[in-house]
Amino acid sequence: MSTAPNVITQRNGVLAEGAFTRLARGAELSCSILVVGGSTAAYTATLTALRLNLDVCLVQPQKVVGGQFTAQALPASDDGDLLQAKATFYTVDGEEFAISRTQRAFRDRQRELQPVGGKKVPNPGGGWVSPLATTTVVAATAMNEALLPYLRDGRLTLIPFAEPAEVLKETVNGRTKVQGVVCRDTQTGHPFTIKAKITVEATDLGDLLEVGDIPSYVGQEARHETGEAILPEDARPQCQQSITFDVVVEHTVRGKGVPIGKPDGFETEPWIGLKEFTSTFWTKAKPNQWQRWDFFSDFGIFRYRRLLRAQPHEKKVSPGDVAVLNWGTSSEPDRAFCCGNDYRPGRLVGVSREERAFHIQRARQRAQAYLHYLQTHGATDLKPRGDLTWTKDGIALEPYIREARRGMALTTIRHEDVAETFFPDQARARCFDDSVGIGQYHYLDLHGNDAKGHVSPRGKDVVALPFSLPLGSLVPKDTDGLVLSAKSLGTTHITNAAYRMHPMEWAIGEASGFLAVFAVWTGLAPRQLATEEKHTRKIQGFMARNGIPIFWFNDISHNDPDFEAIQVLAAAGIVRSENPKNLTFRPYAPVNRAVVATALVNALKLPTTLPDKPTFIDVVPGQHWAYMPIETLYAHGMIAGVGKDRFAPDAPITREQLSFLVKRAMPEVYDKAFARTPIDRQNLQRRELSRVLYEVLKGRLEI
Repeated sequence: MSTAPNVITQRNGVLAEGAFTRLARGAELSCSILVVGGSTAAYTATLTALRLNLDVCLVQPQKVVGGQFTAQALPASDDGDLLQAKATFYTVDGEEFAISRTQRAFRDRQRELQPVGGKKVPNPGGGWVSPLATTTVVAATAMNEALLPYLRDGRLTLIPFAEPAEVLKETVNGRTKVQGVVCRDTQTGHPFTIKAKITVEATDLGDLLEVGDIPSYVGQEARHETGEAILPEDARPQCQQSITFDVVVEHTVRGKGVPIGKPDGFETEPWIGLKEFTSTFWTKAKPNQWQRWDFFSDFGIFRYRRLLRAQPHEKKVSPGDVAVLNWGTSSEPDRAFCCGNDYRPGRLVGVSREERAFHIQRARQRAQAYLHYLQTHGATDLKPRGDLTWTKDGIALEPYIREARRGMALTTIRHEDVAETFFPDQARARCFDDSVGIGQYHYLDLHGNDAKGHVSPRGKDVVALPFSLPLGSLVPKDTDGLVLSAKSLGTTHITNAAYRMHPMEWAIGEASGFLAVFAVWTGLAPRQLATEEKHTRKIQGFMARNGIPIFWFNDISHNDPDFEAIQVLAAAGIVRSENPKNLTFRPYAPVNRAVVATALVNALKLPTTLPDKPTFIDVVPGQHWAYMPIETLYAHGMIAGVGKDRFAPDAPITREQLSFLVKRAMPEVYDKAFARTPIDRQNLQRRELSRVLYEVLKGRLEI
């Protein structure tokens, strides 16, 4: 066995040989957490566990870490509009509320590594679709920097060029438990074994589920399988999202382009014929008026995902600029459907390895064909940048994957949990009370392959509201010792289309890393951690304490001193937005008596107690939303009216009045609950309510 020495460096985004461990035939290794896969989520799950002082073994197919940012050559992040939001008087910057502190630090490091005109800028690449883009090498360098300390101290064992071949399982108390994985070195064919307390499935195609025969879904499910009304009655596993081999190219000075060459079958094979490709982008300014954008124009295909700009101008394309070709489908005036390098024939999941290899090869051939088409149809001044893809021809090491085999999880995130149709006049999609992450992409971005029978949501059915990540979606129903991550979690064919984007996959990896760590720390199965409130709230609190948002608020930064309390109480459904039509929390706003009564009943989980007739004439059933919690608190002797028969539910409550309630409800947490909140007659603020009731919640759960 060769192992990594203490002195480890990187060059051009690739770790030095000393960073890697290569196991001999039949070797066996043990670790606390095993992460299988080369995805973005595999990276973030690994980094999360390492930062929490656990040892990790990461097994992946390439030397390059990072998945879609690196090996798949798409370091142009697919951000939702909330992540792009700029701070206002009432809200904070999108990168402070929509993503974790760790993800923001990664994005900032990318900006530092790729200045423009000697300055750090928000979007070094300056593409028109991706609000943050850098080169693949910059993304890989930033990712490697975070891993280097753990490679040097031996906590991270990084094994490249390997794939799962067999899942080691045993039966414990009548349930299947994963003990480890037998892997295969893809260069030598040698098998080796890694045993772990917890294994994380973070492959890009869900291969660990397949080789382990772990219950899963492939492609488009049947209606009875997910309960999604939009689906047909029959499952259609052949309906999957297309793959894309991205190509990194440079715009050269005139006459200095480097031809990639014509692939076999170009123009003769229909899937790489001339009609398949385009070099222009068209938009509709009016119903019958089209705007044409040539390849190198301000809003052309080249600047769509530009990664590097040679000049400070954001919109102008100049020689020396570098872009990644990742062009799907679009409409044009004379044809309704045309493509770029998306590969739509065939599928990679649920087929033999031979068929998979066949389609991967053809997808790579299509990428070559698209670049050849561009170079022979007006964009001659293009040069493949293999130095930025770690290949000879500028085509990515791996295809960009949009869909995987998905585990049957405790919670399945359905179309009805995400699409705007099901949440009229609301700012958020379903707020799972076991949320361990948030994400947002403005629509369900389905790039269907050419199989027949795809469901195609339209209108509000395809619009995705800001959504959350339930802890239960990371836990297989019938298998212990395993955590689902990347694109293998409990989404569906439809909802995966929003959860697969860069920022969300990063968040999924973080959440799966925290779950794996807690399972190791406690010795409890992920299933138990995800189904018992005490453990779920503890995980949520620890994640929020580490700067990870789990509920959508656009005015609470992950650096806010009350971030943990506000986030956990919101996820638990105790204190959320005053108005569900917006994402604001309004931390300094006053709180009325009805809101406090409702929140306290929910924090204490008091059983509903109702009188024969209303106690207060201004709080009656059918007329006031807080009737039941107010009567419940009154029955438990915790509140009183403001007069003979009135409660004044809409009157503001003071800090002192809340202190009386807490002292009656849970005196043992009183001092801790008010450690940072003055007990006076000033109106109580919403942030203070969350701060105080968080201690009440923890007291009830004994955490």
